[in-house]
Parts: sequence; structure tokens; C-alpha cells
Amino acid sequence: MGEANEGTLFVVDEVSDIIKDSIEHSIGSQLYQQNMVNKWTDSVVENCLTRLCKLAKPFKYIVTCAIMQKNGAGFHAASSCYWDNLTDGSCTVRWENKTMYVIVSVFGLAI
Repeated sequence: MGEANEGTLFVVDEVSDIIKDSIEHSIGSQLYQQNMVNKWTDSVVENCLTRLCKLAKPFKYIVTCAIMQKNGAGFHAASSCYWDNLTDGSCTVRWENKTMYVIVSVFGLAI
């Protein structure tokens, strides 16, 4: 794929960096607090969407965020997409600190 297409591609590394930065900005090293989870998830999702839109690429985005306290419980998730592999893409990041796990997924659907 040539550089001419670079502006219209879903670049996983670029999206991954945005997700990680958004989590660090919103949560960082804070300790898990149940009463903060809604605020954190909203902040992470909004931060990701804002930064993705600033890329000015021809995509519709879907962003999900799950936060789970580290307490030994299991967590399983799956997703499936029916789309065009040449133009659409997804990126999932699992991030953790001492007290919680954060899983963020971004789906980019070409317009």
C-alpha cells in the first residue's frame, strides 16, 4: 500500500498509542475505586474518540472500555465483525496497574 493511501488506512499502531495515552491520561496510577469507574470509562472513551477524530481519517469509530478490579476473578470477552478487511480495522489494548485491568477496543469502519 502506497503512501497515498496512508491517510485512509486504519493504522493499528497509531490507534494503540492513542488508546494507551488516553488510559494513562484518565487513570494513570490511581487505585481502583468503584465510585470512579463510570467517570474513568467515560473519560477514556471520550479522549480516544476526540483524538481519533483529530486524525481526520474517513472512519466511523466505535470505542468500548471495560475496567475490572484486580481481585482474582476471571474476565472473558469476544467480538466478531463482518466488514471489509482492506479498509476497516480494530485494535484492542489491555492495560493494567497495581489494582485494575482496563480493556479498550476501537473499531474503525471506513466511510
